[in-house]
Amino acid sequence: MKLKRMHWFGIIAAGILLLINIVYYSLRGNLNLFLFLGGICLTILFMPFVIGIVLENRKEENTTEMFLEFSRNLAESVATGTPVSKSIVNMRNKNYGVLTLNITKLVDQIVLGIPVERALETFASDVGSKVISRAVALIREAERAGGEIDYILESVAKSISEVDKLKKERKAAVYSLVVQGYIIFFIFIGIMLVMEFQILPLAGSAGGIGKFTIEGLAATTSDQTAVVNVQELSSPFLFLLVTQGILAGLTIGKLSEGSIKAGVKHSFIMAIAAFLISSGANLFLGK
Repeated sequence: MKLKRMHWFGIIAAGILLLINIVYYSLRGNLNLFLFLGGICLTILFMPFVIGIVLENRKEENTTEMFLEFSRNLAESVATGTPVSKSIVNMRNKNYGVLTLNITKLVDQIVLGIPVERALETFASDVGSKVISRAVALIREAERAGGEIDYILESVAKSISEVDKLKKERKAAVYSLVVQGYIIFFIFIGIMLVMEFQILPLAGSAGGIGKFTIEGLAATTSDQTAVVNVQELSSPFLFLLVTQGILAGLTIGKLSEGSIKAGVKHSFIMAIAAFLISSGANLFLGK
């Protein structure tokens, strides 16, 4: 991914806050505050990248929709007997949203005398969409064969429409599962916090302040008593929650949109929420 202005802004802001956090920690030695501010640093650092991925996915969806409109218009024009090259040129002044500049470039290449096949290949390369690349390959082959090009174009438009329709139907069908996934995850966070701040301290009170004993944990003899610090047991909860958030987010993205890349935003939301909630709870509720 090419770094843009918002990416550099996030990197610089996160770096400054991290430096302040390190200096303050060296003076005060408050680990809980250090972790909480560290979570804010990570949020500032990764948020521009996540926003970039979300915008890129949305742009890809808009590109597919606009190319569908372009394919339909092209099929209708060719069906009247107009050659493919002339049909593309006639669509110069139409608005195709995010594809307008690419189609204008395509028209300019055809006007300059560049073969339609080569112009379409450049068009697909510039757009960078797999769906459009496959569709353009079919259009190029149909134009080269000189067969029923209008039928091929209509089939391409129908195929793109069906793929887009299936994606939207799948996203709508699993929407309830996405909501359930978020609810279950935050319930899981609540359970972990209850264990950390309620159950473990109660268990620790049986064997002294901040500690409790477990019979039979020692590896040498069965009658030895192992003393376990409650803080040592509660600290891995943070890493458990973050790991759970990352994996759950990727799973939600794969189920809802069929792409691991689409799950990055869910992983970011869940992991950062888990980190801030857990570290914040230790900061404000911990002793």
